Amino acid sequence: MKADLAGTDSHRLPSPLDPRPWDGAPPPSKPTARLLRGAGVLLSCFTALLGLLYFILAGALLGAFLLWPRTRGRAHSLLASGARRLTAIERARRSVFFHDRFPEHHASDQQVLRYLAARTYAGLLCGVVVALLVFGAVLAGLLAAGVARSTLTWRELLTQVVLGGVLLFLDVQGLNSLAALDARLARECFGPSERELLERRIQELAASRAAVVQAVDAERRRVERDLHDGVQQRLVALAMLLGRARRGKTPEQSDALLEQAHKESRDVLTELREVAWRVYPSALDNLGLHEALGGVRERCGIPMRIEYDVPEPLPAAIETAAYFVVSEAVTNAAKHASAQDIFVSVKGHGTYLAVLVRDSGVGGADPAGSGLTGLHSRVAALDGRLDVHSPSGGPTTITAELPCA
Repeated sequence: MKADLAGTDSHRLPSPLDPRPWDGAPPPSKPTARLLRGAGVLLSCFTALLGLLYFILAGALLGAFLLWPRTRGRAHSLLASGARRLTAIERARRSVFFHDRFPEHHASDQQVLRYLAARTYAGLLCGVVVALLVFGAVLAGLLAAGVARSTLTWRELLTQVVLGGVLLFLDVQGLNSLAALDARLARECFGPSERELLERRIQELAASRAAVVQAVDAERRRVERDLHDGVQQRLVALAMLLGRARRGKTPEQSDALLEQAHKESRDVLTELREVAWRVYPSALDNLGLHEALGGVRERCGIPMRIEYDVPEPLPAAIETAAYFVVSEAVTNAAKHASAQDIFVSVKGHGTYLAVLVRDSGVGGADPAGSGLTGLHSRVAALDGRLDVHSPSGGPTTITAELPCA
């Protein structure tokens, strides 16, 4: 068992709270990471020169062909092909020096050319800022030498220090802004990095988990209310009828009270069965989704037509979610929509299950209501999608897509 757990941990998904890079190597220290980023910024200046030279040479060789309509498409393809190679260098630079891991993303020719042009401009501007920083360092060295030889007055020294400090501040801010621009351009061309996708996924899972917990609590409160206000009250009435029957003065009166008690017991059993079905229908485990939906139709009280076309067995979680989507939608239509008929469609489409419920009611269903909110949470927890379209006057259409893979 310990070996299994160890093997599982070695292949676990990375977390934004986990400082290890995606390749499993030990994380670089903060000074090393800063040095790497600094080297990546300096390297971006040289790669920008490559981009500038490429555009100059490509413009000289392909300019005429780009202007001629008959050869424009081929020339544009050649231009984009070379730009993709330079873009691959930029992608490798972001991966090595900034630890960005981008998923496979096929950018269009226009995206590649636009990225390389913007990257070239930003890199050349970064080179100018770095040159100014180096020039300022040389001036600072000369200033220090002047101070050592006592050839500067205090007023000249103070003026030089203030100007140098302002220029240093502007250079550093410029480098930070250009580094942020470099990262933003990479995201726009290559898509969000694996770290960003993972962080976004973790946020979605945390939100759906919290929503599922709230939905479960709301369902428990509803079951408790059904038991307290329905079943419990009927059991109290049943006990009173039995007590009156025992105290009956005549056999005829006792028989009548027992008859009422017998009818009340049947009603209690029916209501208790309804509550149990709302908690979890046993037919899902015994007979499957199709038969469970047939049970919903029998208890609906409104004409209900079902189209069921699912060629393969479904995972238990998907069956349960699909059942509750149909059950909740049908219950809402029967109680609140004044519907005359209901249509339910459950169809398998490869890797996902499509569920549709349409009623002929008055519409106006609130997607933020407790029942539909619970359905949203249940479907979202399975990476599915739920849409509610209920204009005033109807009809109300609820669609859900549940992934089966």
